Amino acid sequence: MSAETRTRPAEAPRKEAQGGPPPGVLAVVFTGLFLAGLVLSTVLAGGDPFPSPFGGTGATAEIVAWFRAHSDAVRISGALQFAASVPLAVYAATVSARLHRLGVRAPGATIALAGGLLAAGFLAFCGLVSWTLSRTEVLELPSLVRALQYLAFATGGPGHVVTLGLLVAGIAVPGLLAGLLPRALAVTGLVLAAVAELSTLTLLFDGAALLLPLARFTCLGWLIAAGFLLPRHRTRKEH
Repeated sequence: MSAETRTRPAEAPRKEAQGGPPPGVLAVVFTGLFLAGLVLSTVLAGGDPFPSPFGGTGATAEIVAWFRAHSDAVRISGALQFAASVPLAVYAATVSARLHRLGVRAPGATIALAGGLLAAGFLAFCGLVSWTLSRTEVLELPSLVRALQYLAFATGGPGHVVTLGLLVAGIAVPGLLAGLLPRALAVTGLVLAAVAELSTLTLLFDGAALLLPLARFTCLGWLIAAGFLLPRHRTRKEH
């Protein structure tokens, strides 16, 4: 044995890659902020629901009057939606990294990352547009109010929900094929992702807007469950 070999220090044990924040907790925080925005804005508006953008041109006066009367509710809703987009983006990055660490080489992990980041981006954009709708100067221009309301609906509605479905699908597919999630949960995720993608029809048919809350809230619950059940390490039976 040479002198160099005798004096070479022993290699330090290799550290396990950092897993990031628990995705289940991130999903709970994201969902909590989103729901808080809905509840607080409704309470501040005295239970008066957010006006539908499908009222037609004849409803413009009523819609503008609602925004003027409940500007505080709109501002808080927008701020909390924007805040909710942050843990959603971190969730997507964390889950994608975990899927890669679990040996997933199929596009699922990348689809989850892309879908989650897009969903977070649309939600953040919707929050900022909603905040803009609470400004007094904007509320003096009825045509601008209507345009921003449509933009807030498009980004926070189909824009956010469809891409949220991509996040769910990106987790559910490898979760099913690689046995990383309970089969029933993975199959349910695929069904919910399909409903979320179908909500694209809202851009063509007003009646399809019913798919938005159905897909949105079920996907939120699914992301929480998947975040807590997705393993940190792959066991033998998952091969």
